[in-house]
Order: sequence, then structure tokens, then C-alpha cells
Amino acid sequence: MKITSKGRYAVMAMVALAASSRGNPVPIQALAKQETIPEPYLQQLFLRLRKKNIVKSVRGPGGGFILARHPGEITVGEIIRTAEGRPARIGCRQAGRRCSMIEKCRTQGMWDALEARIEEFLDSMSVEDLFREPEGSRKEAGA
Repeated sequence: MKITSKGRYAVMAMVALAASSRGNPVPIQALAKQETIPEPYLQQLFLRLRKKNIVKSVRGPGGGFILARHPGEITVGEIIRTAEGRPARIGCRQAGRRCSMIEKCRTQGMWDALEARIEEFLDSMSVEDLFREPEGSRKEAGA
């Protein structure tokens, strides 16, 4: 499964929004600076998230973005699928390609099962789970 910077940035920004907002709109400039994400890129991501009713925009002075739903109801999988604009695929089916050996492939069932487990894992975690995670409990990759 390949998750691009779109998916990673969207999850990071949503967790930051949940942690920062406390019911008040957060300017996109503040989120971009906090997470070191280019603001124009974040604006594109939030447009997608708004269309899927994951965030709401508030206009005017003191405006910005707020979560459209409770953070416990927004899954990491939903955010990644929205940001990426398509379900992430694994291996030979990545980017919608169709393998000529699919009818004979003995490994296809394994790839399908792996894909399902990854989706299940991402859908099992909410934004609330991530922003409530104690910072000391995170480990660096390879640690």
C-alpha cells in the first residue's frame, strides 16, 4: 500500500486541528506552520476534506476550520481515502492496473487479504485516538 504525502499530511493536519481547535476555528495558516506543510497544499487537502464533511470552514474574522464531526467519528482510513482521492492499492493492482496473469495468480488472495487488513487497521483508528496518544509513547521507526 502506498500512502503519499497527501494522505500523511491530511492525517497530521486533522490531528493538529483536533488538538488545537477546542471548538474554535483554527486558521489554515496556523496548521500549515505548526505541521510544516505548504499552505497551498493544505488548502487543497482541506477542500477535499470539506467536500466529504470531515471539516467545516468558518469565514470572517477569527475564521478557519473546525472538525465537522466528533474526532472519535473520523477515522484515519476515511481521511487517507479522501486525501488520496482513491483507495490505495497494493502490488500489481496499484494505480488500477490489471495483470494479465490474474486468473492464474496464486498470490492474489494474499494481496487481497493484506489490502483488507490495512484498510481495517486504518479504519480502526480515529483522530481522537491519535491526538490523545501520549507523546512519550511514540517510537521512532526502527527503534
